[in-house]
Amino acid sequence: MTALILHGGAGARRGVNYDREVVHMREVVEAMKARLDAGAPALDVAVEAVVMLEDSGLYVAGRGASPNLAGAYELDASLMDGPTRRAGAVAALQGFRNPIRVARAVMDRTPHVILAGEGAALFAAEQGLEPIGDEPAWFTQAGQGDDNHPPKAMSHGTVGCCVLDGDGRLAAATSTAGVFGKMPGRVGDTPLPGAGSWADDRVAVSATGVGEYFIRTAACVQTAWRVAGGQSLAAAAQATIDDLGGLGGDGGLIALDRDGNLAQPYNSQGMKRAWLTPGGEIGVEVFGR
Repeated sequence: MTALILHGGAGARRGVNYDREVVHMREVVEAMKARLDAGAPALDVAVEAVVMLEDSGLYVAGRGASPNLAGAYELDASLMDGPTRRAGAVAALQGFRNPIRVARAVMDRTPHVILAGEGAALFAAEQGLEPIGDEPAWFTQAGQGDDNHPPKAMSHGTVGCCVLDGDGRLAAATSTAGVFGKMPGRVGDTPLPGAGSWADDRVAVSATGVGEYFIRTAACVQTAWRVAGGQSLAAAAQATIDDLGGLGGDGGLIALDRDGNLAQPYNSQGMKRAWLTPGGEIGVEVFGR
């Protein structure tokens, strides 16, 4: 049994056309289904899916990033391997094409979980990971103006993926450029295991929204612990979104458990997401529940 769910951010707003994103998300799921059918492990598939989302320039992650208040592009990413709970992450990374690949290298090639700022960039260079040349020309700033917030509010976008492979392994990966107009050095939930990503032997979770609220509620691990305490995946995920919503936060999360159950609650206008069920069915939604 295999299953997968991904998101392209909870910043969708009604009245905007997301046809390109819908087509692309379906393409990503179809490509990852082929990888799972070929026996690829969950962690590899989660990273590959996020790389495709980062490279597309359609979402507020990777090539779709927008600059911070100082005009710099600072990117965050994390991933987690369920069976081992190994994790890797980067925060405020500048100058490299795929922050999720750098996060994977942190997991695999260092004794650490998170590298940030200049240290993360130096490490990425040492590992031979692909740099960005002319940054302003490369970035698409996909999400500028695409939010459901009043002026000066923290509008946002993120991508992520949760995977269950044929051996019952779970993994999660998340990547973002953070909220628009962020202060230099701001770090949100995405690079923090437990807040922006989580995977263990029961559940994989990836979050999208105003990261400060996902940090304050430990949203991803809260969902996992609720499941460990006996709640269904759907109830646990919804309770987490209700919790952060009660504090004034908005966004959503995707979650997948070891039985192939999927959850995708959000309290924003919409959340771009797509999924593969254990029965092989592919679905894509932006606004439908």
